[in-house]
Amino acid sequence: MKGEEGVTHARPAAAELVYAEDMHVGQQVELGSYEVTDADLVEFASAWDPQWFHVDSEAAEQGQFGGLIASGIHTLAILTRLTFEAVGYRWAMIAGRGFKELRFPRPVRPGDVLTGEVVLSDIAFDDRERALVTTQSTLVEQHGRPVLTVQLEAYVRARPQ
Repeated sequence: MKGEEGVTHARPAAAELVYAEDMHVGQQVELGSYEVTDADLVEFASAWDPQWFHVDSEAAEQGQFGGLIASGIHTLAILTRLTFEAVGYRWAMIAGRGFKELRFPRPVRPGDVLTGEVVLSDIAFDDRERALVTTQSTLVEQHGRPVLTVQLEAYVRARPQ
């Protein structure tokens, strides 16, 4: 996937939705891929995280990373988009609850192609016709080295009675 501007997605009919009962601990979801370009990196950082090592290539060349690197928030946004593309409208999602243990073990650089996986690690039903689904997500670059790891929690609807 490469920056699809204006992409719209129709939500499937209720019969096609994946409810919490349809999920299982250990389930893996493979993500698509996204190539990070110089322009993407600088544009995002200019708007949301304008630190010099994200937006000024000449200064970044002389800095501790030896060139431009993506904002961690940009990397998280890429994970969000890839996850949405893989499961977004199919899962009967209510809302995210939070992040835990967000880590950026290696910087993302222009030209990196990111992909990854989401693994369901817990599904806890409550009395409100929903479940708290916990996932462990990993984003890797083209050589398979992790650039982001995070535990995400989100509420998913239980199957209607």
